[in-house]
Amino acid sequence: MQPIELKDLLSRHDLPIIAASINSKLLDEQAARQRYRDQLTPSEKAEFIGGEVIVHSPARAKHLRVTERLIRLVGTFVETRDLGEAFTEKALISLTRNDYEPDVCFFRKNKASEFDDETMIFPAPDFIAEVLSESTRGRDRGVKFDDYAFHAVEEYWIIDPDEETIEQYRLAKAGEQEYQLARKLTDGDIESYVVTGFRIPVRSLFDVALNLETLQRVCLAVPKS
Repeated sequence: MQPIELKDLLSRHDLPIIAASINSKLLDEQAARQRYRDQLTPSEKAEFIGGEVIVHSPARAKHLRVTERLIRLVGTFVETRDLGEAFTEKALISLTRNDYEPDVCFFRKNKASEFDDETMIFPAPDFIAEVLSESTRGRDRGVKFDDYAFHAVEEYWIIDPDEETIEQYRLAKAGEQEYQLARKLTDGDIESYVVTGFRIPVRSLFDVALNLETLQRVCLAVPKS
């Protein structure tokens, strides 16, 4: 489907009817979004995407382990170096139209400094990682991929726990709203563009012994000032 050009839309004789229809739709969507937020519970993972509430089914152990290994590494690294703040799953990310709960996200210190103990709704992070599952694969590669880029999430990892791969995406250029694939890895090291100095073995997300070794060797080895 070709995108609609604004100049073509503005030239239509039925523009007021189209605008009224869009405004009505957006008002209904905003009301539904508020109901979604009011009904959220700590025990349920749900997202609001394109006017609909998406309730997630329980995750497989494989998915949970990979997510936990990543947040253990990046969270410890960030905290010991005072780089900002990293969250997992239940952080509600509010973008222009949609609300997401990414598997792992990171905010640099300038953004994180705005959060207090009662903050429940967060802006676009600087880094997001999503761990694929059968039910989320389409959204992680589709609407989320586009929405994260549009809102200038600078780095996006798509982690496949079945194939044991990490796809690392970054914004093509400063100010642009499109991702380019930096690398797809099954082995070796991956280094974040956003989390300064964070470099880990790819296999540390899929191997518990290597994960714990990396935690000790990389994340807890804080450089002396």
